Amino acid sequence: MNKEKNTADKILSLSEKSPVTSPISQEKLVSKVNALTFNNCMSALGNPQNKNFNNEKGLTLNYKIIVDELIKITDTASLHDFFSKIYSIINQNIDSDFMAVGLFKEKSNCMNLRLKDKLGNVYSTKVFLKDIDNPIVQAFKEGKAVFKDDVDFLKLSYFRNHAVVILPLISVNKPIGVLIIEDNYARQNIGLYTLIANYSALYAHNMELIETSEGYINTDNLTLLYNHRGFQEILSNEISRAQLNKQELSVVMMDVCNITKINRELGHAKGDEVIKVVAEKVRQNIREGDIAGRYGGDEIAIILPNTSDAQAKYIAEYLTYSLSCCFIDDIGPVKVSVGISTYPKCADDKEKLLILAEQAMYISQAKGYKDGMSAIISSSDFNFWDDAALKSYAEVLTKRHAQLGINFEEELITKFNEDHARSGARISEIATSLAGAIDAKDPYTKGHSTSVSKFSEALARAINLPEKEVERIKLGALLHDVGKIGIPETVLKKEGPLSDEEWAIMKQHPTIGAEKVLTPNPSLRDLIPIVKYHHERIDGKGYPEGLTNGDIPLAAKIVAIADTYHALISDRPYRRGMNIEKAISILEEGAGSQWDADLVRTFIQIAPSLGV
Repeated sequence: MNKEKNTADKILSLSEKSPVTSPISQEKLVSKVNALTFNNCMSALGNPQNKNFNNEKGLTLNYKIIVDELIKITDTASLHDFFSKIYSIINQNIDSDFMAVGLFKEKSNCMNLRLKDKLGNVYSTKVFLKDIDNPIVQAFKEGKAVFKDDVDFLKLSYFRNHAVVILPLISVNKPIGVLIIEDNYARQNIGLYTLIANYSALYAHNMELIETSEGYINTDNLTLLYNHRGFQEILSNEISRAQLNKQELSVVMMDVCNITKINRELGHAKGDEVIKVVAEKVRQNIREGDIAGRYGGDEIAIILPNTSDAQAKYIAEYLTYSLSCCFIDDIGPVKVSVGISTYPKCADDKEKLLILAEQAMYISQAKGYKDGMSAIISSSDFNFWDDAALKSYAEVLTKRHAQLGINFEEELITKFNEDHARSGARISEIATSLAGAIDAKDPYTKGHSTSVSKFSEALARAINLPEKEVERIKLGALLHDVGKIGIPETVLKKEGPLSDEEWAIMKQHPTIGAEKVLTPNPSLRDLIPIVKYHHERIDGKGYPEGLTNGDIPLAAKIVAIADTYHALISDRPYRRGMNIEKAISILEEGAGSQWDADLVRTFIQIAPSLGV
């Protein structure tokens, strides 16, 4: 018995070292149950360590060798590989012509039977539990081995006159399937096969529990769809598969409309009810193989493998129609905004694919409904630089930037330079959109760049500069804060004074704007002095280079006054905007030290007519 115990302990010890990670304790589950089944089988065999078995093919079966082989496969991470290795052990030691495994599927009330022969051929079929005359069903339901001298019940013409044993796979008193082994001496070797079956059942059951527990980890409690973590993992795998198979893949992003208002006016319970209805309808109407997850608080995302942009739109239309037919008390029909992006047409990077789907969803939200149906927008449908697209891009950028760790702002600059290179005539339009995207990073500076451009243009005209120079100043003022695209939002949005370290970061934005945005674009390089020096001071205490009066370009002096004035009259997180009189008095105090005195006098004269 000491040898038996040592062998059992060895299997248990190795089984606890399985690389499969799970919140289910393998020490508690595998060790406890496996010890029972292993010891029971050892007792039934009557000290098999000292026994050898012979079969009709002249092979001598040493029980200890087979047990040692079982020990070696305790670290197998998938059921498919595990049972393949079980058959290899049996085939090497018994020369069995085939082995089959059937695992029970409760939902369909059948067993998916998979048979593998010694040549590596694989055959699959289903065995339904209602077929009570089938010996496979009998072994499963009765929980005991069934011996057959033929395999006609498998309905495979490839095998004739083969004897088999059908063993139930039972783990913790729960039948989970069957194991079929071809062996004319099966009755003689039943103790060995029972051990293998029980051990296989334990392993399969444990893998099932691990899969279930991981399913709970990746499942959203409210919708029972994948949660954000699970969705991200699956999307990564599906993109890899699409890349390998050279297939398309689409992501559909759906946002429940007015959910904030519903939560506020009707309570979060009603909001949860709406989200659950959307999730259930999505689950019912997506295709087999599609994957849905709760991407955010009120956002449902769907992965559509091997699906083009046009096919994704068709599916989205069907889903939105199904949702529009759902009426919820006090709310009416369920409405959603829908955005689509497709791999690799729109993006070949997972995070970019998601950001584009979300951007399209925001554009759908802005477009609203037509004939009671949602506007379904694909990221391939819209002009990147139109107002709705830029506004949605900025919203996504603001919402996701810190989470994603991916520099979409760099991409925005690159796209700005590329698009301008293709269409120089649209520079003002594109620059306006770019400035709007920058301002949108901080809701308290919304419209700042446009206002500074307007004020600068007015001051330039007031001192009678040539029209060409006025247009240059107007455009330079529009892009004066373009460098803030590289400043962290934690600094831009901080309420209250900046620390010394934060202020050092903020002071980099003129240089970033000049060097990273304007320098790469030849047609914009004449704007560099405006963008780079609009924070210099007459007394030399400005930044980034500490220039004094004579060295500061006139255009930069103009923009500096316009920039300060609009900042003074605008609301900020830490104060309300000043009235015009107060703002003018501050400009007067700094005239000659911070700002050009002559320009300040002229600006004060026109300020009351500028508005906000």
